[in-house]
Amino acid sequence: MFKKVCIIGCGLIGSSLARAIKKNGLSSQIVSSNRSDSVNKKVIELKIVDDSSPDTKKMADGSDLIIIATPLSSYESVILKIKDSLKNGTILTDVGSVKENVISLVEKVVPENVSWISSHPIAGTEESGPEAGFSELFQNRWCILTPSKKAKEKDVKLLETFWKKIGSKVDIMDAKQHDYILSITSHMPHLIAYNIVNTSINIQDEKKSSIVKYSAGGLRDFTRIAASNPIMWRDVFIQNKKNTSEMIDKFIENLEGLKKAIENEDGKKLEEIFTKTQKIRKEIIEAGQDVSKPDFGRK
Repeated sequence: MFKKVCIIGCGLIGSSLARAIKKNGLSSQIVSSNRSDSVNKKVIELKIVDDSSPDTKKMADGSDLIIIATPLSSYESVILKIKDSLKNGTILTDVGSVKENVISLVEKVVPENVSWISSHPIAGTEESGPEAGFSELFQNRWCILTPSKKAKEKDVKLLETFWKKIGSKVDIMDAKQHDYILSITSHMPHLIAYNIVNTSINIQDEKKSSIVKYSAGGLRDFTRIAASNPIMWRDVFIQNKKNTSEMIDKFIENLEGLKKAIENEDGKKLEEIFTKTQKIRKEIIEAGQDVSKPDFGRK
């Protein structure tokens, strides 16, 4: 499918992509670039890439497909390093969770003969690093493509086929719509998880009580989400601040409604809200986004 694929950043997503590309025979050569010498050494030891170096320009040279899998705040420096390595017909993509600002930033720098097609595989775990990756990470998971205005239609089709070959379901979406939807479905749940766990820690410190010792399934599930990469999520919230702020306001409004119903002992109102949310859980399972088992279907 490709002669050479360069993955910039071999964390969980980047290393999983390398494994999936290799497993499905989608490129003759797979290389990566990482700032850390230990990561470059590790990905070669794991035999998931053919070569890896901190010299991003060198690794990107001659690549048909370049995938940026680094934190959003590093995109500008990455693009400046590789812009002179982008050959005619190169497809440039990423795996970031925010699109509107990123697409605009990269679009200003990449040459006309390069197709900049942003990708967002909605897949992941709380783990990070090249050892955490696995080739099946993208199986039956959505990948949203948000092509730039300069992207060629044939390249969009090729990238769509690429994601499908590694197991993803693909949709194409406007960047503004993507950032709004993901602020609800992904960004807010993470922010809430971080806050709930942080609140629990503060209460434990204040009251000297064993909250961790007696944590129930609900708190444990939130700690799993809150264990996600802090740098990645810091960048997500800042880059999508407008939508995130709007969702925080809506969340506070709904939380105040719940507080009022509890204080007024309005059981009917509480039951009405809880019944409605129960239906959403069923719809998620029916859509194949989760399985009807405890602990997110994990053993």
